[in-house]
Amino acid sequence: MPDEPRTVYDLRGLKCPLPVLKTRKRMETLAPGTLIEIETTDPLAVIDIPHFCNEDGHRLEKAEPADGGHRFVIRKKV
Repeated sequence: MPDEPRTVYDLRGLKCPLPVLKTRKRMETLAPGTLIEIETTDPLAVIDIPHFCNEDGHRLEKAEPADGGHRFVIRKKV
């Protein structure tokens, strides 16, 4: 996964529910199995993004603190 290409989506500065809504809309345009990296400063994203992945069937590959917020790497469901 480290060298695998991914789309980086900067959602810093947006508040709940916008990070999840924008992530869902963006993922509709991606091919199955594609990685997307989400960057957000919304403190609720640590709850909302994993929940979104679970509900929509995507795999949360990584979640980590980053630059005053969090970074999530999600693999679109196949």
